[in-house]
Amino acid sequence: MNEHQADPDQLPLVRDELDVLGDLVPLAGQRIIELGCGNARLARSLVLRHAGSQVVGLEVDAVQHTKNVSSPQERLLFVAGSAEAVPFPDAVFDGAMMLKSLHHVPLDGMDAALAEVARVVKPGGWFYVSEPIFGGALNQIVRLYNDENTVRRAAQDALDRALAAGTRWEAAGERRFAQPAHFKDRAEFEHRMLYPSFADHHITPALVARVRAAFDPHCGPDGAHFVRPMHVRLLRRKG
Repeated sequence: MNEHQADPDQLPLVRDELDVLGDLVPLAGQRIIELGCGNARLARSLVLRHAGSQVVGLEVDAVQHTKNVSSPQERLLFVAGSAEAVPFPDAVFDGAMMLKSLHHVPLDGMDAALAEVARVVKPGGWFYVSEPIFGGALNQIVRLYNDENTVRRAAQDALDRALAAGTRWEAAGERRFAQPAHFKDRAEFEHRMLYPSFADHHITPALVARVRAAFDPHCGPDGAHFVRPMHVRLLRRKG
């Protein structure tokens, strides 16, 4: 399937990505690192659902990291840091995950980030990478002010290079699915999507007008409903 021709309506709908993760890898009793954890929504559910699991949430955005630390949770540790320089010793995690975050790593840092993940994951450990596919109605709106075509391709290319090198990683699985995305109104969409704390999209009044013209036809009495196509690649640490 061509990533850039994926039809979200033809993909299975998954409401909770933790179900996909749990179907691919063991989670109970695992020590896991999430790189670029954002608000750590999946990590918070993971430690509640899977006995003995521990998650370290690594986040480079200082604003989001402060929010995370202000809401502590048992068996969940938040650490400030980037994927290109993970502040942990070698081979200390059973698994690692990046959820919609690899394409946010600077282009010249993606290879270093994947090498860092390989360093901190134990031999035989797993690496779950979930990336949005560049397609669908929501993407058509977002690309008006934040076209991620280049960075999403670069993320997949970096994974291809890591696998082709044959020294650290081997392919262990792959999934494609669609996730529902709901915004109760235009204001929520603009707050969440136009003005995230981790990026400045240089929003101008003219851009706001264009985005509103594209978003408003999707918004009804119960808000705007979209599906976001996703591509998961599972890697296994060699050694």
